Amino acid sequence: MEAIGGIIAFVSAVWVIYHVWTVNKGLSTGSKIIWTIFAVLFSIITAIVYLIVKKK
Repeated sequence: MEAIGGIIAFVSAVWVIYHVWTVNKGLSTGSKIIWTIFAVLFSIITAIVYLIVKKK
């Protein structure tokens, strides 16, 4: 069960990092770095927050 949680966390972090650096061109470099750090540290929570805050 822990392996599934780890996979979900990894995929969440990769999704946020990909979306921040390639899709969301309007963010400043500093914002991108902050989102990336949070994605690495708190992957699932960051993905949920990013989805709520940045998606239109």
